Amino acid sequence: MAKAVHATSQLEWDTPLYQQARTQLEHALAFAEVPDFVATRLRHPEQAVILTLPVQLDDGAYEMFPAYRVKHSSVLGPTKGGIRYDLAVDLGECAALAMWMTWKCALLRLPYGGAKGGVRCNARELSMAELARITRRFTAELAPFIGPQLDIPAPDMATNEQTMAWMMDTYSMQKGYAVPEIVTGKPVSLGGSLFRHEATGAGVVMVIERACERLGWDLAAQRCVVQGFGNVGGIAASELFAKGASVIGVSDISGGVYASDGLDVPALHAYVTEHGSLEGLETGVTRITNEELLELECDVLAVAAREDQITGANAGNLRCRLLAEGANGPTTIDGDRILAERGIPVLPDILTNAGGVTVSYFEWVQDLGRLFWDRDEIRRRLSEKMADAFDRVWDVAQERGIRLRDAALVAAIREVSAALEARGIYP
Repeated sequence: MAKAVHATSQLEWDTPLYQQARTQLEHALAFAEVPDFVATRLRHPEQAVILTLPVQLDDGAYEMFPAYRVKHSSVLGPTKGGIRYDLAVDLGECAALAMWMTWKCALLRLPYGGAKGGVRCNARELSMAELARITRRFTAELAPFIGPQLDIPAPDMATNEQTMAWMMDTYSMQKGYAVPEIVTGKPVSLGGSLFRHEATGAGVVMVIERACERLGWDLAAQRCVVQGFGNVGGIAASELFAKGASVIGVSDISGGVYASDGLDVPALHAYVTEHGSLEGLETGVTRITNEELLELECDVLAVAAREDQITGANAGNLRCRLLAEGANGPTTIDGDRILAERGIPVLPDILTNAGGVTVSYFEWVQDLGRLFWDRDEIRRRLSEKMADAFDRVWDVAQERGIRLRDAALVAAIREVSAALEARGIYP
């Protein structure tokens, strides 16, 4: 009997976002000069877990929530990556974000590989009790695949310290003892780290400031726009404001606000604390759309919302002199090409928003040793790590005559390649 021949089908995670991550990888491989077997291994995730979570809602009905956890590479150590609750969560998104996490950890020389996970749901429409049940069920089913030396989750979109506390408690109850190092981004009372909440946004501004120094700019003289006013964008706006820069525009899910002479960022935070978002704010500002915000004339544009914000459709309309990627994957391949043609430098996401995972690493180290550092110590250590990574990326870009994104990927890929070449492929 003739053997059946199966045509190679599209891989399950091969979505447009994953293709974007793969395209970036392939472009960087042309400069990285790594062995073929390394490139072959890094093109695909190591492990993908797909779950459906049966969860009882407050009205007594049950609903099934799709959930995922993808590990891209464990060559450098246990995998690390966020958990997001969003209606757009799918396998391809998690696989792309896991790949980017691998590069981010390698670039910062953290002993981690990349992972990402999430639950497909609308967190805004769920009660705290429903979110707790989703989180605890997700953690219980993930338990065989996560661990302090295996895979360490963290907060991401629509998840926070409380989510991580539920995950830590659920995992600990199954183990029979407290395991604070199973997740990062926890409340300080459970072993969380000081400065973790501010770390990603502060890291964005550390990279912007370093870039301004290399470009011969004075950060305090720059006009800045920040897309996103949450955990990343809100902190970045505050850090820019504190350093004397003029923050002329910010936005959140409700739209944007603009003031040509600069916004009062502390007042914006006070408004959001009281009202939940920028919606309804009219006094002293001009209301604009998110699309209009991205096209404001400015020196520095920091995109800190979500992926696919700068595209082939709008990259030609940007009027910034420098783009900083505070979000993961905010610039598409076409958008990247257009910005390069226009000579607008891009501070890539795997460098610019790596402050969060770096302080997550500090949190994990503190939990393992049961010895904790103060805020100033953590900020100092973060500044050193971000400066070292930036300098290495800048130097590679100058030496090879390539874009900062390619330089960051080359530096990261070489870190992973060195470890994989030494370890080999088992068996």
